[in-house]
Formats: sequence, C-alpha cells, structure tokens
Amino acid sequence: MSSPTSKGTRKSGATLSAEAVINSFLDAIWMEQGLSGNTLDAYRTDLMALHRWLDKSGIDCVKATRTDLLEFIAWRAKQGAKPRSMARQLSSLRRFYRYLVREGVIGVDPTERIDMPKLGRSLPRTLSEAEVEALLTAPDISEPLGYRDRTMLEVLYATGLRVSELIDLRHKHINLNQGVLRVVGKGNRERLIPLGEESQEWLRQFIDGPRQEILLDRQTDYVFPTRRGNGMTRQAFWHIIKRYARRAHIQKQLSPHSLRHAFATHLLNNGADLRVVQMLLGHSDLSTTQIYTHVARKRLKDLHAEHHPRG
Repeated sequence: MSSPTSKGTRKSGATLSAEAVINSFLDAIWMEQGLSGNTLDAYRTDLMALHRWLDKSGIDCVKATRTDLLEFIAWRAKQGAKPRSMARQLSSLRRFYRYLVREGVIGVDPTERIDMPKLGRSLPRTLSEAEVEALLTAPDISEPLGYRDRTMLEVLYATGLRVSELIDLRHKHINLNQGVLRVVGKGNRERLIPLGEESQEWLRQFIDGPRQEILLDRQTDYVFPTRRGNGMTRQAFWHIIKRYARRAHIQKQLSPHSLRHAFATHLLNNGADLRVVQMLLGHSDLSTTQIYTHVARKRLKDLHAEHHPRG
C-alpha cells in the first residue's frame, strides 16, 4: 500500500527540503496511527502555511525557533484566525517538531514553551427528538434515492456513526442477523454497534429493493451507492442533510454530525451510561464524550424552565 505522500511531486531548493521533511512526518504518523486522509490533509495544510511564511524570510522550517513560531502565530492572529483554528495549527506544529526531536533532526522542540490559546468549550449543535423525527421523515421514500436517503438518516441516528463511516459502509460491515455494524473508525479502532429494529428494517428493505433500482446492472460493495454506482462523498451527504433540514423547516444551523450529536445526547437524556456512549461513538478519551453531558444538562434546564410553574 502506498503512503499518502508517496505520489507527491518533488520541487527544487528550499521547497524540496521543506516538503521532504513534512512528507516524512506525514508518512510516519500515517504508518504509526492510521490517520484518515482528512486528518493528514489538515496537518499538511498547517505545516505548509508555516513553511510558506518562514520561506519569505529565508528561514527553513526545520531550523525555526520559538521566536519564529510566536511571530507566525501573532501574524495569524492579525490575519483574523480564530482561537480554535490557531489551537489546531499549534497542535499540528507541536506534533511535527516532537517528531523531529524524536528522529534526532533537531535537539530542542521550539513549541515546548508555547501555550495553547484559551478556548471556550463549544457545545455541539444537536436536535430535539421532534426535530430528528421531522428530518427522518423528510425524504420522499417513493423514489429509490429518497428511500436511500431515509435509510442513511435512520442508520446515522440509530448508531451515531461519523459521516465518513456511514458513507464507507460495505456489505461486509453489516450483520442483520445479529443486528450489528462492524466499523473501523479513527486510528483503525474497530467497534461493534447495535442496530435498532427500526434501522434494521429500513436497511433490509433498502438492500432488497430500492438499492437494486439505483444500481441497475452496476455492481458495488458500498451499501449506499450513488446513481453512478460509486460511494457517496461527505460533501454530497452534507448537501442531502441541508436539503432535508429545509424541507423539515428546521431553523437551526446544522453540521454533518448533527445526528451523531443527537444520538449521543438523546441516549444520555434517557439514562444511558457515559462510558457506553463513549464506546458507541468510538471516542478514545472519555473527556471527549463528556461534552454531551453539558448538552443533556442544558436540555433538562430548558425543559424545567419551560414547564415548571416556578421555572
């Protein structure tokens, strides 16, 4: 299997040096941790932005000092970069320079004494149970593509999958006899997720009927194919969610993970254990899952304020 950077074009001069080092770093973390293409692209974008900025002053990114990096961060802030974006970029730089220290390329990590920007903890945008119901019933299931979309939404809400995991589902990942999905998520971590009876039935009906109408004579192992017989892109599914949100008259700003957030929040609202939700979502760290307890508590407070006579 070729690495994500093995097909990169080589350039001359300082760019060759920077790209070679960055590619080496990306190859290493890809081999060690099996990161997704989206994550590797984000690292590349952050590191190349630093390289281009340093290159204007004739500074090699490998030889950058703490002062150089602080000036780069100050420049990014002046350009209007948001704290969350800057924190993500600093995280990329830290990982890159720690790799260089580990490989003996440099002796001191220039990011070591640079503090992360302070971030307010943003709560994920989620949907009420009524809004989820409206979204699920928005597709026209008399059409094969509408039936596919409804099934995708049902599976997403029933399992809390990431959108990338949903669109990559293959037949081998589904066991309808046992009512489970086998998913390989971030960091190549595998998890089994139970399917509810409702989503099992939607999947059964879709695979036996509308899916065949979509494919006609074409063959693919993707559970949710496009008209061309390919797997769907994240962008295409995001457009689908936005279209059905408008049809369902949902005014909230949604994200591609809104149903994943709703899955977690509604489980906690109904008494699920936090560690069970962590396992179902595929979070490696419980602290990542704990943000949903804030959403659940806020929902309970809102309900109390709305319905209690002294709320």
